[in-house]
Amino acid sequence: MAIEEVLKSVIRDIPDFPQPSVVFKDITPIMLNPAISEQVLNHLVELYKNQQIDVVAGIESRGFLFGFPLAIKLGVPFVLIRKKGKLPYKKISHDYQLEYGTSTIEMHTDAIQKGQKVLIHDDLLATGGSAEAAAHLIQKCGGEVAGFNFLVGLDFLNGQAKLNIISHNIISLATY
Repeated sequence: MAIEEVLKSVIRDIPDFPQPSVVFKDITPIMLNPAISEQVLNHLVELYKNQQIDVVAGIESRGFLFGFPLAIKLGVPFVLIRKKGKLPYKKISHDYQLEYGTSTIEMHTDAIQKGQKVLIHDDLLATGGSAEAAAHLIQKCGGEVAGFNFLVGLDFLNGQAKLNIISHNIISLATY
């Protein structure tokens, strides 16, 4: 079975979460199945092992779930992109719009070196706001966005169009 079919067989819809009219794509059932988790990780490694990625950056918090193991398998550093106030060292921040509010993300100033090619990973591409904000943080540090990866893409929200300005290397494993 293709990875998209596998993911769609376990991802569940949660209506009206975190607010009315939003249908949340819940990826937690993936974590309950080690075989599917391993299949997802192995698929990600195959996608990126020959792409000359220097760093994987994961967006808090579900972007850490597969982003960190992917970085380990690729033999590259993993950078935490976190919500405001969660990082202890010198940091830079970027404000952005969510599909249902606003937020600020931060990254340590020494996390990305000038010229490093960075893959941004998160669980979900909706409007593209958090991924675009992560890209701005990476660019502020002199890094280059090598691409974006998501477990789930919500095509009807058109987030990919926003990210295409930064990179055309955008992959969602399952799209809705």
